[in-house]
Amino acid sequence: MSTNIGLPQDKSAAPPAGPAVTAAPELPPRPVRAHRWRRLAFAIAALAGLGVAALFLVPVARTAMTTESTDDAYVNGHVTFVAPRVQGQVLRVLVDDNVRVKTGDLLIELDPEPYQVQVNLKKAAVTSAEADLRASESQVRGLLGQLRSLRWKLQTTMEQVDNQIALLNARVATYRSKEATLERAKADLGRAKESFGKGATARQDLDAAIEAAKVAEALVKQTLEEVYEARVALGLPPQPQSGNLNEVPPNLNQTFSTVRQALAALTQTAAEVGLPLNRSEATPKEVIDEFRSRDANRDVDKVFASLVPSAPAVKQSEAKLLQARRDLDQADLNLRYCRVVSEIDGVVTRRNVNPGNNVQAGQQVMAVRSLTEIWIDANFKETQLADLAIGQRVEVYADTYGSRRVFHGRITGFTYGTGSTLALLPAQNATGNFVKVVQRLPVRIEFEDYDPESFTLFAGLSVTPYVYVKEPPAGPNAGRRLQDLARTGAAAGPAGSRP
Repeated sequence: MSTNIGLPQDKSAAPPAGPAVTAAPELPPRPVRAHRWRRLAFAIAALAGLGVAALFLVPVARTAMTTESTDDAYVNGHVTFVAPRVQGQVLRVLVDDNVRVKTGDLLIELDPEPYQVQVNLKKAAVTSAEADLRASESQVRGLLGQLRSLRWKLQTTMEQVDNQIALLNARVATYRSKEATLERAKADLGRAKESFGKGATARQDLDAAIEAAKVAEALVKQTLEEVYEARVALGLPPQPQSGNLNEVPPNLNQTFSTVRQALAALTQTAAEVGLPLNRSEATPKEVIDEFRSRDANRDVDKVFASLVPSAPAVKQSEAKLLQARRDLDQADLNLRYCRVVSEIDGVVTRRNVNPGNNVQAGQQVMAVRSLTEIWIDANFKETQLADLAIGQRVEVYADTYGSRRVFHGRITGFTYGTGSTLALLPAQNATGNFVKVVQRLPVRIEFEDYDPESFTLFAGLSVTPYVYVKEPPAGPNAGRRLQDLARTGAAAGPAGSRP
């Protein structure tokens, strides 16, 4: 049996036997207007598609031409590691992980009893030091009383020297008088001898004249010895070379030995109350003048009163009292340190302490991450850095929120070194094992008007920043690559603050 499938058939051949097949009626041709409407609808759809594509592609193209972006960026923020300043046993832990705290909130409380004992001991030491200070002041006042006594003793000694000089002058005058008496007695004796030789005078009168001459001579010798005694008492040679028995050195009342001795006692007591006299050969008059010169009105009593606060013993007691008070302050401070509080607003993380633990000073027990002091560390390729500068506007898209929330910020600084140079084990290109790769530089982006309550950004989240390099930068250090010098002293803000 043969078939003719696929071969052209002869239309003149007889139809096959079987029932008759009715031919299908021919459809009328479609009107030309239907074809036109279809083409018009297709054109409108094409235009609408182009418009929608332009609506989405034009901003993308504009952004690509006016911005620099990177997907190697993440959220970073300040973290404060909480550590007690003193050692002790943990009494209470009042927070847990993921709990928000404010500055000053109590986090941990250590057992305060050992530090309270130290505070009580330091208070007792302060009381003892205060008593020692009062005793030192009383002792100095006693020395000042002794100093006043020695001052008057010095004055009395000088007056005694003046009296000795006056006594010397009186004895010299007596000696001169006795010499005159001796001269007269000798003259009377000569006349008596002459009269006795002529028989005009009795033997009794001659003997009286001889006696009177001898008595006058003895009195002269006695008064001369008394003069010598007065001179020796003044520390002078008995017989001066000049022969003038009245000869006395000038200012003998300032240089005499007893005066110098009284002055030395005065100087010693003055030194004990903090009034040293540097001139070892100063005279009493100069010492008294120096005392008086310490007061504008030359009032010695006021000078003595002013010596009490500056006396060495008082100063030493004051220093001990000050040290005792500082020790008390340190003990009070250690007692306050038993309450460990949060230094910033943030969220508690990495808690690793429980009640009953013994902790050391400086031991990290938890961390507090700031909610508001966060920024973006964007690692741009080195080929993108030419157009970047401080102050340029940035739009940030977080992978967490996608396009639902756009965060705004600005570039505030550039890290002075690429990631490879700042790594723990930097690449050793000098060894010859060098393969050139595109380096990345961390760029810091600060947020503007960031509100953690509405859309929270957590540290470490991935973001995509778009830096508008065609717009003029604004803000501090705008258009620069380096920031200003660090603020120090009173001009600096609080620790951890950012410009």
